Amino acid sequence: MSGYPSLIIDGREIARHQPPYVIAELSANHNGRLETALRIIDEAKQAGADAVKLQTYRPDTITLDSDGEDFQIHGGLWDGKTLYQLYQEAHMPWEWHKPLFEHARQRGITLFSSPFDTTAVDLLEDLNAPAYKIASFEAVDLPLIRYVAATGKPMIISTGMADAEEIGEAIEAAREGGCTSLAILHCVSGYPAPAEDYNLRTLVDMAERFGVVTGLSDHTLDNTTAIASVVLGAALIEKHFTLDRRGGGPDDSFSLEPPELAALCRDSKTAWRALGEVDYGRKSSEQGNAQFRRSLYFVSDLKAGEVVSAANVRSVRPGFGLAPKYQDQVVGATLARDVCRNTPVRWEDLAPR
Repeated sequence: MSGYPSLIIDGREIARHQPPYVIAELSANHNGRLETALRIIDEAKQAGADAVKLQTYRPDTITLDSDGEDFQIHGGLWDGKTLYQLYQEAHMPWEWHKPLFEHARQRGITLFSSPFDTTAVDLLEDLNAPAYKIASFEAVDLPLIRYVAATGKPMIISTGMADAEEIGEAIEAAREGGCTSLAILHCVSGYPAPAEDYNLRTLVDMAERFGVVTGLSDHTLDNTTAIASVVLGAALIEKHFTLDRRGGGPDDSFSLEPPELAALCRDSKTAWRALGEVDYGRKSSEQGNAQFRRSLYFVSDLKAGEVVSAANVRSVRPGFGLAPKYQDQVVGATLARDVCRNTPVRWEDLAPR
């Protein structure tokens, strides 16, 4: 197992041979209230998540304040807004970051963020962020990736909308910038995304093609896709997380609520444990039931020296006699001693041939 690629974030090893690393994406689900963001951290910890992730930007660091057609959103959850209006509503004030990092450390849960420009990286470095996430829409921003890589911190890159060549370019930029601990997340940048768009078999190809830790950023509405990804080698799972899906924020409607996040943390680890190793041996949970397998029993009272006929033995439950595969050797054998009906057939009952 040690041959798998791995990375370490905040002391936690992340790799296929470790339980899945679950990231609760806070995104815009603070809905403009610091108290809500703090509670999301608490609930993520309670649910069993390994980390909470923020997004660090201001509207002016991610787009332009323009109502031109290029900046209009048509269709989907954010129809009718300009990009600037969306990010003005969704962004997390930078002055919140320090109390959020302090709160997460007090609660014993890892907190890191997606920076969307170099000034965001500088802010997060001042707060000693333990890792960085590059969002799917920024995976083509190779200068930003190189800037993040120069921090020397572990990096996770989401790959929504990126083709294989663009993923390779992002990985190369991270390596060139000095990143030595890297993971990529298979992602579909639909909000929400239908499960059939995920093509999870891509995870296997990504791991083989790029040779880095691979996981899933899941925008489907339940946990099925995320749990299935573990079976295909996902070492990380990222899901949007909210206190209330009816909260009205830009990301609330496709986010998990606390009981669902707890189920994801539990069930993804169960799926990982179920993978185990290649093992054809009898398992500990089967030991007590081995007695109920079929075996050969005498169905007649017989004397020593008699020859056993097919009418004298049957394959029945329980399993204390010889295995049924020996029936041809038992039939026609001479008894070495008296036997009673309803007793198991044993080798010592039979005379050597």
